[in-house]
Amino acid sequence: MKALRLVLTIAVALVLQTTLARFLVRGSGGVDLALVAVTYLGLTLGPTAGIFSGTIAGLAQDSLGGGIVGVGGLAKTVVGFLAGIVGSTFIVSQTLPRFVVFFGATLLQVGITTGLYFLLDPQPPIVGRYAVLAESLANALLGVVLFQVSEGIPGILDRRRGVSRGRVR
Repeated sequence: MKALRLVLTIAVALVLQTTLARFLVRGSGGVDLALVAVTYLGLTLGPTAGIFSGTIAGLAQDSLGGGIVGVGGLAKTVVGFLAGIVGSTFIVSQTLPRFVVFFGATLLQVGITTGLYFLLDPQPPIVGRYAVLAESLANALLGVVLFQVSEGIPGILDRRRGVSRGRVR
């Protein structure tokens, strides 16, 4: 069940990233849905799921995006593992700690990716500070909303089942 949840979450994030994200942020790359999914899975399912989801999402994004294949995979794998460690070590059940984890995950992923490109590519891409800050904020807000929605769905379903059976709570 965990594996199915993991694969479906990554697949949905990648599909949405490739189809809808360019319309939402006008092609500027202002949100990384795959990174949000990897961080979410790491926080909720632990470090092993973070490693697995980071590897799958990162390599899929690398192969779809055109660049050095493996750079994004390594960065997202590290982020997923560390998110899993944070989620299993600390209490990350409130909005502010979750926001900080998603914000930090984005900064870490951009730092690892940029550092690897500087090592491997003779002409690495230039990353602006404000673009990184905007992406970090967007990913953190989206991650917090994702948690709120995923925690609220079971309660909504329970209330609907109670109403459909004629019982009102």
